[in-house]
Amino acid sequence: MDLDDMPAEQQEPCCCKCSERKTERSEDERRRLMNRLKRIEGQVRGLQKMLEHDAYCPDILTQSAAVKAAINAFNRDLLARHIHTCVAKDIQAGDGNAVDELAELVQKLMK
Repeated sequence: MDLDDMPAEQQEPCCCKCSERKTERSEDERRRLMNRLKRIEGQVRGLQKMLEHDAYCPDILTQSAAVKAAINAFNRDLLARHIHTCVAKDIQAGDGNAVDELAELVQKLMK
């Protein structure tokens, strides 16, 4: 059963300020992105353990930098896919807001 087919009371509420728009992804793409996020989650858990075990600050900072790099790589991949699919489709459909939305998104990512 798809999320859209579930009764509203059984659907988990979104944990963020998501728009009502959706992006369809292939199973392969979804699996690849989820695997990346799970690796990042593992890296964050590693940071927690390092802190719990009083690891040396530079070692924790090095691991933290690796997490940041992994998130940046995830964002780059997702942004490129968004531009090639969603933005391109919106522009072809004559949606003038697509470029403004993309510019705003890039600004958020560069903070």
